[in-house]
Amino acid sequence: MKTSLSVVLAALYAVLCACSEGNGADQATPSGTPSQSVPSQSIMVPTRTPGGGIALPDFTPLVEQYGKAVVNVEVVQVARPTRGPGGRPGSDDPLLDFFRRFGLPAPGDGGPEQGMPARGAGSGFIVSSDGYILTNAHVVAEADEVNVRLTDRREFTAKVIGFDPRSDVAVIKIDANDLPTVRTGDPSQVRPGEWVLAIGSPFGLDNSATAGIVSATSRAVGGEDNYVPFIQSDVAVNPGNSGGPLFNLRGEVIGMNSMIFSRTGGYMGLSFAIPIDVANDVRDQLIKTGHVVRGRIGVAVQDVNAQLAQSFGLDRPHGALVSAVEKDSPAAKAGVKAGDVILAVNGQEIDRVGDLRSEVSQAKPGTTAELRVWRDGKDSTLKAQVEQLQEQEPERVAARQGGGDETARLGIAVRPLTPDEKQQVETEGSLVVQEVTGPAAVAGVQPGDIILGVNGKPVTSVQQLRGAVKSQQSTVALLVERGNAQIFIPIRVG
Repeated sequence: MKTSLSVVLAALYAVLCACSEGNGADQATPSGTPSQSVPSQSIMVPTRTPGGGIALPDFTPLVEQYGKAVVNVEVVQVARPTRGPGGRPGSDDPLLDFFRRFGLPAPGDGGPEQGMPARGAGSGFIVSSDGYILTNAHVVAEADEVNVRLTDRREFTAKVIGFDPRSDVAVIKIDANDLPTVRTGDPSQVRPGEWVLAIGSPFGLDNSATAGIVSATSRAVGGEDNYVPFIQSDVAVNPGNSGGPLFNLRGEVIGMNSMIFSRTGGYMGLSFAIPIDVANDVRDQLIKTGHVVRGRIGVAVQDVNAQLAQSFGLDRPHGALVSAVEKDSPAAKAGVKAGDVILAVNGQEIDRVGDLRSEVSQAKPGTTAELRVWRDGKDSTLKAQVEQLQEQEPERVAARQGGGDETARLGIAVRPLTPDEKQQVETEGSLVVQEVTGPAAVAGVQPGDIILGVNGKPVTSVQQLRGAVKSQQSTVALLVERGNAQIFIPIRVG
């Protein structure tokens, strides 16, 4: 009897092991990617089933083949003033940690003493055998010197070809040939739940590999100025990983690691990568023209939640709700109105605001964008001619004493507000503070303050602001709008 029971148990164990192996084989192919469609030159990461357990991917061949194309990027910059206490968000503001970049001080955290060189590190990956490398804009934007170290420990001084702050993509180049390169994949085929691998230099540890899964796609993070539909994953990304590649199981780069959400400055399970098609588009434009051209139609939009969907008669929350239309903009000329819900652009469905920003920004200025909008309980189609988005760089304002010798700086960087920004915040001001340091930081001026006047006189341009502070001997009374309040801030400039 005992012998028969033993035989039955042994047979049952064999059947269970066989089923487990069969299930593991099915997991070797990413969701939505049939094995027969894999190109012959691709690497399909195998799975291993130690002890007959559940299959897990083995990334060894991927790291061995493509790890050589991942580089360490080291930057050196001459110390510059950083935002003072007035420019730092509150300690409970999640954006403070969310946008803390890798290897460089976060805004408002201070930095090295004046005159001491600041050093930072990131990652990058080689996209052409003659030395073009992709990395993050925040890694190299302020660098005075950029050095690249390969996995064979050769080092090169890199030239910054260009960078695009909106997408956080930069292109650098080293003087070398016959370099190993990565292969790129199609981010539109990425699905939540599939395995991904990051390679980079966390904390300066070159060619470190970490794995995880895709958590979500088309994440719109970073506020209204973000035009990137991020790939979210739980891959361990730490300071120094910034700019490194994110691979799928076929050994294709699908994204470039750019930021993390963290309250500690380190990995907390939320990592965000720029889709590689976005990065490649920026790369091509930077190499060809040195700058990136984007489209705009002139609308302020917001996501549609369940309550708004019910209010507007939508079957579910989707689309981008137009809250304001800029006067004489392409959208206004096309007939778009506040209260319209944009459901598609050129046939591409719009689920969230980030989808709209991405589609419109990628449209070429001068082309026609076909908008499918929801108005009064029914669909309608409008056509808007896309215009170019004008990038505005902040200008720094200096204060001098009457004698003409520079002894102190006002310490603010400002830029003009766009018409739609003025409409959104409902302000009569024309200048917004971008960066604060020195006397202005000590006085309590904050980034985001809207400048209305100086010493009781209105100012509407950078030139007027400069003129107003130039003649002051010791103190400037700056009138700013902050939230719903207007306050005078005295700044000692002498």
